[in-house]
Amino acid sequence: MRKLVAVAAVALVVLGGSASAGSPRPELAGLVTADDVRRHLIAFQDIAERHGGSRAAGTPGFEVSAVYVERRLLAAGYTPRVERFRFPYWREKASAFLGLEPERRYARGTDYATLGYSGSGDVTAEVEAVDVPAEGGGSSGCQMRDFTGFAVGAVALLQRGGCLFRAKAVRARRAGASAVVVFNGPGREGPVRGTVGRPLPIPVIGAAREVGVALAEAARRSPVRVRVRVKAVSGTRSGANVLAERQGGSGPVILAGAHLDSAPGSPGVNDNASGAAALLAVAQRLTAVGPLRRTVRFAWWGAEEVGLRGSRHHVAELGAQARRTIALSLNFDMLGSPNGVRGVYDGDRSLGVGTPAPEGSAAIERLFREHFASRHLPAAEQPFDGRSDYGPFIEAGIPVGGLTTGTDGSKSKAEAKAFGGTAGEPFDSCYHVPCDRVENVDRALLDSNADAMAAVLQRLATAR
Repeated sequence: MRKLVAVAAVALVVLGGSASAGSPRPELAGLVTADDVRRHLIAFQDIAERHGGSRAAGTPGFEVSAVYVERRLLAAGYTPRVERFRFPYWREKASAFLGLEPERRYARGTDYATLGYSGSGDVTAEVEAVDVPAEGGGSSGCQMRDFTGFAVGAVALLQRGGCLFRAKAVRARRAGASAVVVFNGPGREGPVRGTVGRPLPIPVIGAAREVGVALAEAARRSPVRVRVRVKAVSGTRSGANVLAERQGGSGPVILAGAHLDSAPGSPGVNDNASGAAALLAVAQRLTAVGPLRRTVRFAWWGAEEVGLRGSRHHVAELGAQARRTIALSLNFDMLGSPNGVRGVYDGDRSLGVGTPAPEGSAAIERLFREHFASRHLPAAEQPFDGRSDYGPFIEAGIPVGGLTTGTDGSKSKAEAKAFGGTAGEPFDSCYHVPCDRVENVDRALLDSNADAMAAVLQRLATAR
């Protein structure tokens, strides 16, 4: 029954569904304008500037952002609902990363960054590389067997990739690590930035690839001692999701979501005011397309940057019966990366990497790819890597899909040829840092993605 309900709406559209009979409907993609989206982007940036430079979960900047969305929905005729939840709060107060033999002081923000929910501590110990291959690959701490022979008390040096940061850090601690350093994988610029999801009792930092590779090579030749110091505070704070529905027929619900919070210290205009603004513009214009055959639920998720807290809370609170009413979940995260691609989530897993998505996800991918093809626009597949709000829906067995334009990974030569931009440079060099402002956003890329969001959502909600 779960599979039949889950794929019903998608199958109707992809396998021969057509628009509802009657007078021609206006095209939602034509109603949603670039200026609609840009007005919301500017508003979100202004909110960040008035509240300490960010819209991070648990801060006034986020709360005002949520009020902004709620008021715009009310003005558009919706009855929005604010879904509150509690989440673990964490803030870094100070940190340092030093090489002692030979002596070197690594620069915060350039050579290393502290991962969210790192524990506090001041550790001086030898570095031990864990399953770190010379050229990518390897599980590097994703399995306990990687730590066979690990010296208790050492600093675990791990390469990014293969599993979540938390999984690596938890296994390192179980093996006796006193601190963890996760360095970037091939083709990624700058230090690893991210979170371990919830508090851990040992320091966990992310390092730039060149720093990690140099430490791993040096440690293979002779003992290398480092100092890792983190001072952080943690607790719990209140978060919120903003939800609104446009009622349709009695069939399953189409859910469309984007996270509303920014990373700490960043106004988060591309990540992810771009997705939130486009979703809000689409919601405002959806009322003009006439009756829907399926209910559309819009969601602006809170606390995505600290472990997908808002979407996880929503899915958990639904209960088994309510989950069965959701046909699919669309996710829109970072829609205007300045060196980006037009990325469609890989529902059919043709890339052969990432988390397998539930049945029905391939059909969602096909809808987006058909839309871009109809506009003669290139599109690229993006794996489900667990870093956005589709994750809880995958775990619940709900088909997922959506759009993204790239985070801190580097653009390939093939992608540069297809989309323009610069090969070897990050998709978004302002990812999670203060320069993620309105001028950081590729307006043409954002506009084409907003059109795709509108077109696919209308097709799913109105097809017979």
